[in-house]
Amino acid sequence: MGGAAQAVRRGVRRVRQGRRRPPDRFEVLPARGQQVSRDIFIVSNSVDELGGVTTWSHQMARLFTERGHRVHMIGITPSTVSHRSAGELPYETTTLYDTHPPQAWSPKTLGDLANMSARMRQARRRAGMREQAAKLTALFRAARPGGVLIVTQVWAMEWVNLADTGDLTVIGMSHESFAAARASSRFARVKRHYKDVDRFLTLTREDADLWARQGMNNVGFMPNALPWVPGTTSPRSEKAVATVARLSQEKGIDMLLDAWAVAVAEHPGWTLRIYGAGEDEQVLKQQAARLELDGSVEWMGRTDDVPGALRSASVFALPSRAEGFPLTLLEAMVSALPCVAFDVAPGVREIIADEEDGFLAAPGNIWAFAEKLGILMGDAHLRDTMGERAAVAIQRYTTEKIVARWEELFDFLEL
Repeated sequence: MGGAAQAVRRGVRRVRQGRRRPPDRFEVLPARGQQVSRDIFIVSNSVDELGGVTTWSHQMARLFTERGHRVHMIGITPSTVSHRSAGELPYETTTLYDTHPPQAWSPKTLGDLANMSARMRQARRRAGMREQAAKLTALFRAARPGGVLIVTQVWAMEWVNLADTGDLTVIGMSHESFAAARASSRFARVKRHYKDVDRFLTLTREDADLWARQGMNNVGFMPNALPWVPGTTSPRSEKAVATVARLSQEKGIDMLLDAWAVAVAEHPGWTLRIYGAGEDEQVLKQQAARLELDGSVEWMGRTDDVPGALRSASVFALPSRAEGFPLTLLEAMVSALPCVAFDVAPGVREIIADEEDGFLAAPGNIWAFAEKLGILMGDAHLRDTMGERAAVAIQRYTTEKIVARWEELFDFLEL
């Protein structure tokens, strides 16, 4: 069954449901008896690439498995940088392609139409997509009644739309803010590929409302859950600010270094610890050298012990230029760290209550970011107060609450 037929099936389902929207908050729906064990497919660009979506996908796969569901994670392509740690997973994983398929291409000029090599590459790409979609169809057809398909990234949805999803409930997700999607090619793809899914989920109510104004009548929202809860929170005793991020332009480490040069000049003796790796590492290290920060910046590399890294810090910094619902903020706050972040997305300001359990700075305002860091670096009592508030406030995103909401959504969409 192709995309048109699937649209008809989902349209019938929505008529039967009366186009009701799922509960907006965490209220518990009436019990429907014993919990149903479902087949849940989580489809992403990759099952092992470096990034927050992969972390989220494996976290939810584990949580759903622990609830008695049968989970199968599916990636379209393999990653060149493995994100997954070693060890056997309690759920199945599949990667469709052995290598990355050719990039999508469409002719825009008469010259393009005459480009036979490009047209042949696209023909091979389309044939390859149909071949991989057939693999998806075979997997989906083996699902028990009541199965759910969660597509975490819209690029992966292009393959799902070519497959037969049968009677699966199909949920499409965007793990970035509306503004970030609007500024990219993903905006048009979301509107095209998610318009007929049973539910399109954003990370916040504010983003859901913005998508609804674009005509996405199937939109709802689902925040991320706490990735973990530490056995011991940070005592905030070290003069250290930490950040955990991919070293890329989007994550704004260059702006953090500029802000740090201002803040540490007023508060000598403090150290900025940068955990992460990425394509901009050498450029950022050169920037730190130009700013004469070699004595106050430590490049920690990637770490498999994020709880330990946060426990040894007293403040957390998130200088990203774009975010969705950042897991690193959840991790820092559950570790009892006050956070400073640029207010770049609804998800950031939903997590941090400005001047209560952390500070927000206007996007790109390096001086404001430096000022907020300096306030926390210079006031131990404020650090402790905000840190303890953060650890309490962030409990609204416990795995129990978020998984319960997913279960409620599954039940609702099955009606």
